[in-house]
Amino acid sequence: MQKLEIRSGDPLTTSCDAIMIGIPSASDRRPTLLASLDDAMSGELGTLVQEAGFTGQTGQNFLVPTLGTVAPRRVVLVGTGLADSDADARRRGWSDAARVAERAGARDIGLATLELDERGVREALEGIVLGSYRFTKYFGTLREGEAAREPATYLVVGDDLAVLERITAEVATIARGVFLARDLVSAPASDLNPETMAAQAAAIAEEQGLEITVLGVKDLERLGAGAILAVGKGSVVPPSLIHLVYRPDGEVTGPPVGLVGKCITFDTGGYSIKIGEGMLQMKTDMAGGAAVLGAMSALRDLGIRREVHGVICAAENMISGAAFRPGDVLTAMNGVTIEILSTDAEGRLVLADGLVYTARQGVSELIDLATLTGAAAVALGDTTALFANDDRVAGSLIEASALVGERTWRMPLVQDYKTRLKGDIADLKNTGGRPGGAIIAALFLEHFSEGLPWAHLDIAGSARADKSGGYIPKGAT
Repeated sequence: MQKLEIRSGDPLTTSCDAIMIGIPSASDRRPTLLASLDDAMSGELGTLVQEAGFTGQTGQNFLVPTLGTVAPRRVVLVGTGLADSDADARRRGWSDAARVAERAGARDIGLATLELDERGVREALEGIVLGSYRFTKYFGTLREGEAAREPATYLVVGDDLAVLERITAEVATIARGVFLARDLVSAPASDLNPETMAAQAAAIAEEQGLEITVLGVKDLERLGAGAILAVGKGSVVPPSLIHLVYRPDGEVTGPPVGLVGKCITFDTGGYSIKIGEGMLQMKTDMAGGAAVLGAMSALRDLGIRREVHGVICAAENMISGAAFRPGDVLTAMNGVTIEILSTDAEGRLVLADGLVYTARQGVSELIDLATLTGAAAVALGDTTALFANDDRVAGSLIEASALVGERTWRMPLVQDYKTRLKGDIADLKNTGGRPGGAIIAALFLEHFSEGLPWAHLDIAGSARADKSGGYIPKGAT
């Protein structure tokens, strides 16, 4: 992650390789900084801006050398659009502009905040910092120079230092959580398995003052967690349920919340085996668990006032003489029996036990995250599919997703479809056919929400990207 430094003073007298200045569109007056810079450059900047067709629309940026007329060697104008324009488009615009500055050779880059409000500063920093992510851990001798490249330093220049320090600290905390999740999702399954995921969680717990319990095979057998145990049987690395607890210092403002993440560290499909191409991304089938750990890592530094239980359902879905089979019947932690039609519908099985376990911790509501169904990605592309049995929880998640640029769409829980899950020789089947597959999977999970307000985020389409764009990298998002 880049270094972030707070500076007071005039951006145009701040020595740096480039200074980034936000320019709104359709403004009835030129921003003061732009006017001052144009004056310093004897009107040449205004001419160049006009010739380039730069109007301040979101997504536009324009780099110009200042030729010694001011302290920064270059200026990057960044279009911020209208006040009511898409906030996430502005984040992407700042991220793109930061790359333009870095590609031009800038290593010390200033962000002028004097004419940005608090929301504008936050959007700029989120775009710049999140867009800086690079996963270089496995680069070898052919790319060692790339791996060793030092990140740029960003100077956040303004006059209200207390506000800038608060926003910068919050953005850095969130970015560390996002980067942790991205690193985990990007790691190969040869390095990341249920055991090493538990070790990662233990390190975060020690660093952040979280309680942690790792439930192994004997603990899960004692609890009757037959679903997660079955999924993990085929691997030499046993499954585990990783339970993290965040308790805030001081005042608590509401009842506890439960976060549950699917963490299949590699998914072959089991005996319902995937085709070779279908396995290429299956090291990322633990993105829900990574998201939960990333969130848990940020709570204390953000000063969250609610108790939060983060439960990560970790297993490898492999093939061996011990692996579970189509036709098997499992018993979940709440006593519900499950007839297995497909061993490739394993995520909902580990979540079944994870949801029941989390509900029994005294939480007031449950939110699970899972790369659960290809059907969700077919329906919504890279938009997250949200299912919920409670309008309040669904509404709060939709509102939050809009604020942070996570495209999310609420999908129906069609209760009539539950008949497709009725088992022939057990309570439930673990699949109900291809039509409405994402809905069927969500309805299966609802059986294990223990009557609590519950939301399910199917992130099969949004957890990874086929190409980079804005502050989203190719790979783990």
